[in-house]
Amino acid sequence: MNATGFGAANGKIILMGEHAVVYGEPAIALPFSAVQLSAEVTASQAWQIDSVYHQGLLADAPHHLENIKQLVQELAAAWHLTPLTIKITSTIPPERGMGSSAATAVAVTRALADAVGHALTTTELQKWVAIAEKIAHGNPSGIDAAATSGLNPIYFIKGEPLTAFPMNLSHGILVVADTGIKGQTRGAVKDVAHLFETTKKATAQAITTLGHLAKASREAILADDLDALGATMDQAQTLLKQLTVSNQSLDELVATAKVQGALGAKLTGGGRGGCMIALAPDQQTADKIQQALATKAAATWQFNLGGDTHEG
Repeated sequence: MNATGFGAANGKIILMGEHAVVYGEPAIALPFSAVQLSAEVTASQAWQIDSVYHQGLLADAPHHLENIKQLVQELAAAWHLTPLTIKITSTIPPERGMGSSAATAVAVTRALADAVGHALTTTELQKWVAIAEKIAHGNPSGIDAAATSGLNPIYFIKGEPLTAFPMNLSHGILVVADTGIKGQTRGAVKDVAHLFETTKKATAQAITTLGHLAKASREAILADDLDALGATMDQAQTLLKQLTVSNQSLDELVATAKVQGALGAKLTGGGRGGCMIALAPDQQTADKIQQALATKAAATWQFNLGGDTHEG
């Protein structure tokens, strides 16, 4: 066993399919490398963790780190690990729908594998991460684990295998803005379910259309059609507002992005807070959008769909 090990993961963004995915429609998630998380392990006298959430013995970690505690215990038993200190460094904002918990599990697993010289397969990594995600989320879809550990967009339908497809866009920049409000996924999902009871026909139509838009988004990406992708984003936002999962903060950020030339803009994730995304055709427009959003948002990022990223 080596004295040290290192592992990393990126964040994730839901491009299309929020809420509709609950009802069997497809969703698309993107690996989002503008925010990242790393885990570094070093030899220690006892298992310890060094993070913004807890510093000290892993055994004394608070309840919200139970997923990582259990994961480490199982990995230690499987790989006959001696005690290590796990240092976690992250720029992924928690509770914003960016896959923070899955990214932590991915990076920790990779770091421990690196420490013992174990070559992880993708399937094996997903298996280990699922252990932590089941504790964190109860019944995880696997989409966060796949998106935070991979390089390509993920197409996902509930109950079916995840499929990756190539990011075939030759240009385009995604601008992401954080409302500064924790996402309210649980409440939003419950309210959409209530809409199914009170306005079933209109709600079912909205969900079905969101599914069609997710399919159209994948086709637009594969066809390198940025305008078509932006149009599906705008249509999706209109439907998500109809489903009551947007809010004033998100609506204001979306409107701001559109005024500055976004091809499309929408909330991402569960809604009622969290983040929104805007699609820019070029760097100049992306900078204009980001500057305007930065005056209203807690944080902003750019994600070049063909290359580098940076935070604003």
